[in-house]
Amino acid sequence: MALLLGGLAMFGPFSIDTLFPAFPQIGAQMGADALAMQQTISVYLLAYAAMSLLHGPLSDALGRKRVIVSGLLVFALASMGCALAVTLPQLLVFRALQGLSAGVGLIVGRAVIRDVLHGHDAQRLMSQVSMIFGIAPAVAPVLGGWLLGWTRWPAIFWFLAAFALALLAAVWRALPETHLPAARLPLHPRALLRGYAGILRNARFWRLSAAAALNFGALFVYIASAPVFVLERLRLGPQQFGWFFIPMISGMMLGAFVSGRAAGRVTGARMAALGFACCLLAAVLNIAQAALVPLPVVPWAVLPTSLNAFGIALAFPIITLAILDMYPQQRGGASSLQAFIGLLVNALVAGLLSPLLSGSMLALALGAAAFSVAGWLFWWWETHAGRRAVRMPDAPAALEPLQEL
Repeated sequence: MALLLGGLAMFGPFSIDTLFPAFPQIGAQMGADALAMQQTISVYLLAYAAMSLLHGPLSDALGRKRVIVSGLLVFALASMGCALAVTLPQLLVFRALQGLSAGVGLIVGRAVIRDVLHGHDAQRLMSQVSMIFGIAPAVAPVLGGWLLGWTRWPAIFWFLAAFALALLAAVWRALPETHLPAARLPLHPRALLRGYAGILRNARFWRLSAAAALNFGALFVYIASAPVFVLERLRLGPQQFGWFFIPMISGMMLGAFVSGRAAGRVTGARMAALGFACCLLAAVLNIAQAALVPLPVVPWAVLPTSLNAFGIALAFPIITLAILDMYPQQRGGASSLQAFIGLLVNALVAGLLSPLLSGSMLALALGAAAFSVAGWLFWWWETHAGRRAVRMPDAPAALEPLQEL
């Protein structure tokens, strides 16, 4: 289950990171500058975010497996369209179609975890999936660089199509249906909107979702800026993206491993607090390095982002499970809304902030630090709101503190 769900979570990041080394080649062929090429990320993420609102509810109504299989098929066809595109508008159309289908593995996969496991077991499986998922951003740009060394950029999209079809076959054969018909919800637009309205009226959902999305935004500032950061700031080649991604993802995988091992031994609130502390320390180190070192060099320039990824991996499973546990009858919908908020933040970073910040190491560091601080502030608000709720005998169950998980 961990291998299969981890593979399903991987193909979304693969769609972003394998393309980074090909930006110069695609831009030269299609007459697109760096800002125009950045839109291949933001268009993808905006479509991903929009469709993420439906992946979860569709799986609540139709079953997890059917929705995953359909999404993988659409993604494979969209990847083939990208490979055959000859102009930037054509590429953007098929990138949007990729985005519409790419979230199905990650979003519905989270609901699958919570369907089959509870408590510390769910945290362990979520952490194992995060470890496997973390391989994708490390391997993808390296693989993209190797493919470019062998042939031209369309091969990247043919690889993505083949990867999606292989996952489709594995899901068809090995993934059981975890959301049985008796537990499914009717797929009516009015009921869906009522369900979403109920979730969005919950202040705790907003605090937790904002804490997770903004905290990850600090890392995504660097991920979205990777073409400029690696090729221009670190002065590395298209085949050397691994210098940036491998340390970062190693930190994420180590954090996921620690989170899984600590399940049942360390409280969720304490683990998440440790994760936020690591992220804030990484922000300080990034700013200090950008201010004091005029010419960044590897590996020192990438170690703070590795620490940031470690902290995110400690906190994210705790926050995600807390959100899913708030809505046991709407896990798909809650997962969709959480993903939507995170993806909106990522799309803003990729389409607007990254082009503005990537021209300066200090600007990148300060932008990432702002996200880390904002995420921690929402987490601080949540923990203190939970403590106040404990002292109120009539407080609703939804306001129980994370320490009770």
